[in-house]
Amino acid sequence: MGIITTASFAKALWPGVRTWYGLKYAEYPVEYLDIFTKYNSSMAFEEEAGISGFGLARIKPEGTGITYDSASQSFVARYVHAVYALGFMISKEMYDDGMGEVTALRRANALAFSIRQTKEVLGANVLNRAFTAAYTMGANHDGQPLCSLTHPNKAGGTWSNIISASADLSEAALEQACIDIAGFKNDRGLQIAVKPVGIIIPPGLEFTAARILKSIQQSGTAYNDINAVRVLGKFPQGAKVNNYLTADADAWWVKTDCPDGLKYFERNGDSFGVDNDFDTNNAKFKAEFRGQFGWTDPRCILGSQGA
Repeated sequence: MGIITTASFAKALWPGVRTWYGLKYAEYPVEYLDIFTKYNSSMAFEEEAGISGFGLARIKPEGTGITYDSASQSFVARYVHAVYALGFMISKEMYDDGMGEVTALRRANALAFSIRQTKEVLGANVLNRAFTAAYTMGANHDGQPLCSLTHPNKAGGTWSNIISASADLSEAALEQACIDIAGFKNDRGLQIAVKPVGIIIPPGLEFTAARILKSIQQSGTAYNDINAVRVLGKFPQGAKVNNYLTADADAWWVKTDCPDGLKYFERNGDSFGVDNDFDTNNAKFKAEFRGQFGWTDPRCILGSQGA
């Protein structure tokens, strides 16, 4: 258990320290809300159940009865809320020596920074682990990671939300991603109108994405062909850089307009508390929140791990 004591900041007992550095860094704007839709929750967990609908109509020969189909519940995405908390303690002696209030204020700001960063990391990890088989939405979901070549249909068969020809980010790769997304079907194999809306990329791909999406002609070629991706307006939300994507510098994702996709359920927002320990008189400070990041319908995304 860490306790901030006078020994932790020995220099504070002596004159001559002009400033303390290491806490006053600029922060990135909130980035996880560019990826996830946020919902408030009042439950211990949230469940979202899929529906396996009807197939195609069939020929009814003269004088015979029609074919009856059946619908059923499909996979269930369960968001189990977890509590994330962090705190620090300051000794009574530090307060008595006149350093407690200043230290507490600075550390409280640092604690808030840690809470904000925690949400960013949790959100980004959904994509960082998108291709990792061990990370799924639970046994009642489809048993696959977010991006998989073999997402099962409840009605039978499989489908993929990984780009059909694994490739680094390029104009050709984005065109293939659009083609793959246009081929998405529902659980019964019927065509659905899911469209790409934006690209999610790590910082190292920012300049590549800008050249691809904003070039008038084809990027990186001597040809005079148009940039079809731009002309057709395939990615109206542009490229979203997420500075917490760290698993693979070459990986990138296309976000779609699938209505039930990447979600963040917040059971309790950020809260901060202060108390004293009875035995030691140490001042105790804490911050916490409760929620869960995840996905409901993996058709919300198409991913590539790069070449």
